[in-house]
Amino acid sequence: MGIIIDHNKCILCNNCLTKCPFGALELKDGKVEVNAACKMCRLCLKNCPVEAITEEKVTIKPSLNKDEWRDILVYVEHDGKSIHPITYELIGKALELAKVIDEKVICLMIGDKIKDLAYELLEYGVSQVDVYDRKELKYFRADLYKDVFVDCIKRRKPNTVLVGATVSGRSLAPRVAAYFKTGLTADCTVLKMREDTDLVQIRPAFGGNIMAQILTTANRPQFATVRYKVMDQAKRVKPFGKVEIIDQKGSDLTSKIEILKVEEKPTSESIEDAEVLVAIGRGIKDEKTITKIEKIAELLHGKIACSRPLVEDGRYSVYRQIGLSGRSVKPKLIITFGISGAIQFTAGMKDSEMIIAINTDPEAAIFDIAHVAIVADGNIIADKLLRYLEENKNA
Repeated sequence: MGIIIDHNKCILCNNCLTKCPFGALELKDGKVEVNAACKMCRLCLKNCPVEAITEEKVTIKPSLNKDEWRDILVYVEHDGKSIHPITYELIGKALELAKVIDEKVICLMIGDKIKDLAYELLEYGVSQVDVYDRKELKYFRADLYKDVFVDCIKRRKPNTVLVGATVSGRSLAPRVAAYFKTGLTADCTVLKMREDTDLVQIRPAFGGNIMAQILTTANRPQFATVRYKVMDQAKRVKPFGKVEIIDQKGSDLTSKIEILKVEEKPTSESIEDAEVLVAIGRGIKDEKTITKIEKIAELLHGKIACSRPLVEDGRYSVYRQIGLSGRSVKPKLIITFGISGAIQFTAGMKDSEMIIAINTDPEAAIFDIAHVAIVADGNIIADKLLRYLEENKNA
């Protein structure tokens, strides 16, 4: 697959050269040529006024029988005591996708003594919960969990598999996808289902310069991992599904990983569940202003968050960073000070209920998603807002 230029049609208007974000097109000997920097973003095709640029198509022989693969499988993240909220977000999206192709949503639970937890999932509209409940599965071990996951897929033959982009999910999903020699799209921000059961997996790519639409058309199942706080949670409904304990009598669950000691990890401060966030970006450089903004967050009973530059400068820990390389959040209110709004940041907070953005640049990208846009010096706004909140904190 590649970009083809018809030099007989080309009028040398230079549109493609100026529009290419990667510098992949260059003029040589009076002709436009494609170099190795091409990322197949296809912007040149869209900007050629005479359709001199086309895409070379690769024909894939249709060897896949899509009718053999049905339903959407959701991997359930839990700690043995409670189900991680990301599971309910995956179920919500799975129900939406399944409706397009008139199929069911099935959940997979792996662990020890987890049957009671499994019944909680039925309250969210799933048709089936397959439970692999054995003492060998009490603790997450990637090789064992992979084998069980593979067994479930062989039994169910799901069209699509959704996994949370957690520490364990990111370890598990690639192993299972590799076993089935199928594709996996990580950290999806949007998922859409086509009527032909192809899943459109959308995520920022090439440093956020484009939103890549990825499809797995020649293999099944289709794998996608999704970050926490990106999708909407499923709503509670009257249960109608069932829980099935999968009988694996006689199966050998032997791991190459030996558990020597289990320690409970201390709970780290998280911004993901905060209802109010105040975020600071590189546009705020004055230490006194940063201190004021931190006080504003405190008076609003919220938490401080930041963009990547402030983590790189050592001001805040990565646990406070919003964005593709940080955390995804969906608070009721977020106020941003001095944040330009690069897609790496906005992809992690664009679904917040109320976004108030403060920036000196009227063309700042953050204003494209803000509900309230304030073009002003963040230092001045911080000073006035702090004074107002202190005067009215007992009101």
